[in-house]
Amino acid sequence: MIREIVLYGDPVLRVKCPPITEITPELHALAADMVETMEAAEGVGLAAPQIGESLRIAVIDVSGAEHPCTFLKVDGAAAKLEDYMPLKFTNPELSMGKAKAVMNEGCLSFPDVRTEIRRGDLVKAKLTLLDGRTILLETDGLLSRAIQHETDHLNGILFIDRATPAAKLSLKKKIHKMWDEYAAE
Repeated sequence: MIREIVLYGDPVLRVKCPPITEITPELHALAADMVETMEAAEGVGLAAPQIGESLRIAVIDVSGAEHPCTFLKVDGAAAKLEDYMPLKFTNPELSMGKAKAVMNEGCLSFPDVRTEIRRGDLVKAKLTLLDGRTILLETDGLLSRAIQHETDHLNGILFIDRATPAAKLSLKKKIHKMWDEYAAE
């Protein structure tokens, strides 16, 4: 079922989500709805707060991207991207390498807003999958960025929080207009 995507201004986007303690059939159904919603919105990732749920779960699918990553390791071994997409995970714990990369980034909760964001180029992510396995996933590129972006959502952090002061200033009018439209609904 396609869910409504929450827009900037909704307080749920600023909530730090509590950990998931049990994988339930309801959580599987929610993840399926999230994948369907993400695909319908032509996104590459979606976190539960973006559909109004304060739960520590996110989904990602970068398999349709031109260059999703240059490598993918799961538990230290080379892995195939298609074996893990769509990626449905809970309770992420991230560590980033020292190298940074700047990439143009957007967010489904900010329609038509994009800006350059600096993030760790490489990520090591400890993720609990919906089959109950906990894996250590290592990657770079768009997949790394999507994992970081969706994990930020689970911590109440928005991509605009990571924008440079100059970028925030240039987006101010567009974001205020969006905020005003949200408040009017």
